[in-house]
Amino acid sequence: MSITAAMVKELREKSGAGMMDCKAALKETDGDMDAAVDWLRTKGLAKAAKKAGRVAADGLVGVAAAGTKAAVVEVNSETDFVARNEGFQKLVGDIASVALDVDGDVDALAAASYPGSDKTVDEEIKEAVGTIGENMTLRRFAKLSVNEGVVASYIHNATVDGMGKIGVLVALESAGDAEKLNTLGRQIAMHVAATSPLALNVDELDAADVERERAVFVEQARESGKPDNIIEKMVEGRLRKFYEEVTLVKQSFVINPDLSVEAAVEEAAKEIGSPIKLAGFVRFGLGEGIEKEETDFAAEVAAAAGN
Repeated sequence: MSITAAMVKELREKSGAGMMDCKAALKETDGDMDAAVDWLRTKGLAKAAKKAGRVAADGLVGVAAAGTKAAVVEVNSETDFVARNEGFQKLVGDIASVALDVDGDVDALAAASYPGSDKTVDEEIKEAVGTIGENMTLRRFAKLSVNEGVVASYIHNATVDGMGKIGVLVALESAGDAEKLNTLGRQIAMHVAATSPLALNVDELDAADVERERAVFVEQARESGKPDNIIEKMVEGRLRKFYEEVTLVKQSFVINPDLSVEAAVEEAAKEIGSPIKLAGFVRFGLGEGIEKEETDFAAEVAAAAGN
């Protein structure tokens, strides 16, 4: 397979490895990008690459909370300029509020009634497209709820109240004081915004992700030349460290790095005088996983001018 400069560039961006190493990795793996990242990692030339693609879509992430339930939505636009439009912001806020009472997927939310209108959410978005003059899409939504306790929400770098580029929900089940629970939940949500954990705990990690990490660790350990029984211990140790890095409960709490998140929850439970269960979280980063074609603006201007 022919290895192109664009492929080498993409692998460099994903791995942080040098150009010649990236080229060698692509040759070794017949151009398979994920396999090339793993090849570089086994050689100690790259860090683990996150699955999410480059953030390339504009718009807003919005949250709405009502005590024991909260929702987060992502509505995309073509430009950041529209994200600062008051009409667009109202649209996102209204959709987040509607999402609080919707069960199902994003199609169910799109088909729900828009407040103060005889239109559906989808129809209201289409009308806004005509009014604002830019394409918009309701990309996704999620909702968390608890029978007793709180679902806290947090927006990082809010554009306006309840909307911004990163939105997080954290569900805490407890009979303790709601205000104290909400403070703890917001702190954990801030942590999630900063660290972007892959899962709540080890059991909720994608089995394929774990096996992929294990395979990389095995190859790394084998290069040490040590016997199999030592290699197995090395791999298990590296997996434990991997779990500490990517699962929320095992991560060092950014508010108090001396404690893990689960230890911080246990400490808070003693203070509140009631058990607390960290029941779940959701993190939406605007545009994560969406690839937008890069364009050469200077070339576009030159083409438009007939050059």
